[in-house]
Amino acid sequence: MNRNNILKKIIIIMSIIVIFFAIFFYITKSKKIKIGNNSSSQEIIENILNISSYETVIEVEVNSNKNVNKYIIKQTYIAPDMAEQEILEPENIRGIKIMKKGNELKVENSNLNISKIYNDYPHMIDNCIDLNTFIEIYKQNGKQEYEEEDNEIILETVDKENPYTTYRILYISKETGKPTKMEIKDNSKKTLSYILYKEVKF
Repeated sequence: MNRNNILKKIIIIMSIIVIFFAIFFYITKSKKIKIGNNSSSQEIIENILNISSYETVIEVEVNSNKNVNKYIIKQTYIAPDMAEQEILEPENIRGIKIMKKGNELKVENSNLNISKIYNDYPHMIDNCIDLNTFIEIYKQNGKQEYEEEDNEIILETVDKENPYTTYRILYISKETGKPTKMEIKDNSKKTLSYILYKEVKF
């Protein structure tokens, strides 16, 4: 093999390597622009407010006057009006599913082979621990202000019509662009529910 052929092969290999790294750098940079440290807070908020579907696993702590109950729940949402919740823990109610489609609500327990459908039952449709419910109320409020604390963006809604869920506060990671936790407080600002997002997929 002569010297010219060897030189051509080296040039071709080097060109392929350069192209590969250029593509890799472009993809990485694009991801960082959308979600990551380079995203502005406003961009992250817009991404959250315009979610069309998501799947989460949340840990919910519910405080009553007498005790504290904890649940692990899998949530699925597909716009505009399909939402599902499945209880993963505690074990004694594991497998219960609550499925909403429009104004229809279905409650199902696969372990006991029980299924019940409710039609036009609006007071059961709005679920205060849903991310999409928070988004709807936040948009309706028309108040698009937010706070920043350390590495988080904080959004808050105020619903004076419901004394038990008057304040809902959502915390979003600046690094991932995903929710980390949500607090639900009554009209005296006592925390009634605390939601920790263990997994979030958009």
